[in-house]
Amino acid sequence: MTQSVTEFAAIYRKYAPELFRFAMYLCGERADAEDITSETFVRAWTSSAPIAAETVKAYLFTIARNLYLHRARTRTRHVTLDDSLVDPRADPHERTAQRAELNEVNERLARLSEVDRAVVQMRMDGAPYEEIAAVLGVSVSAARVKLHRARLALAGIR
Repeated sequence: MTQSVTEFAAIYRKYAPELFRFAMYLCGERADAEDITSETFVRAWTSSAPIAAETVKAYLFTIARNLYLHRARTRTRHVTLDDSLVDPRADPHERTAQRAELNEVNERLARLSEVDRAVVQMRMDGAPYEEIAAVLGVSVSAARVKLHRARLALAGIR
């Protein structure tokens, strides 16, 4: 910056109100417009390139517009979360208990015969008893009995 502090202060007094109105027009938020205005002057002051007197306003408005566009791009990538949102996941203790229960069920499933595991899986997937019976090559009533016994084994009753 080749201007002295006095010259820069004069530039600030002359262009700050117009620059603020321009920023306000762009973003519509007073706080954002104030931030853009002050950041524009900081960038102009710290710039290594000299400001030509006849292009000062255009130079400042260009900085302000670029700052606004950068903020707009950043904001579209971020979503404000509502403080009243509740984490739908269970608390850590509950998740640990659920994981232990799941491990136990998986161990019981592993102890079932392949046919019983297939019956349970097919029924969980929504397969009708007729389809299960056809796949296993048994009657529908036999498929129902196999599923019932597999469920009892999983529950630890059998």
